[in-house]
Amino acid sequence: MEAILFLADEPVSAASLAQVLEVGWRDVEAALDALSREYTARDSGIVLQNVAGGWRLATHARAAPFVEQFVLSARHSRLTRASLETLAIVAYKQPVSRYQVSSIRGVDSDGVLRALAERGLIEEVGRDDGPGRAVLFGTTPQFLERLGLPSLADLPPITPFLADAGAERPPAQQSG
Repeated sequence: MEAILFLADEPVSAASLAQVLEVGWRDVEAALDALSREYTARDSGIVLQNVAGGWRLATHARAAPFVEQFVLSARHSRLTRASLETLAIVAYKQPVSRYQVSSIRGVDSDGVLRALAERGLIEEVGRDDGPGRAVLFGTTPQFLERLGLPSLADLPPITPFLADAGAERPPAQQSG
């Protein structure tokens, strides 16, 4: 099981592991929980995470600065402020169209949306029923994986951030 998790490039469900290992999924779940506790108990640089509907091995958070120095590639480069802003809009408003994202940001977001899709963080999830049948975007399982979240329901509430954003505006622009 550990070898499969080591080789997998995306989270692996307990059901998939059970099928490959020819054991019951409850046995796999128990083994995964035990393995996760083992990594924690020995203060390992590796952790076993339950994210995006499956399990994956990941680097412990305290090792992140060292791993970041080691891995210098475009694929792992940081997102720009525009990318982070756009990704947050898609995550919280999905499904959302290009026009809606651009309206919220106040600038054309086509290039940023394309870059996020190329990175595998967002994808087309359907078409709007309105005129023009606009493409709708949503986040991907890779988005959840990169954030270490089991599901979108685990995103932090946006309300505190909205209150902070309103406080930063000059008084003339605040709505009442």
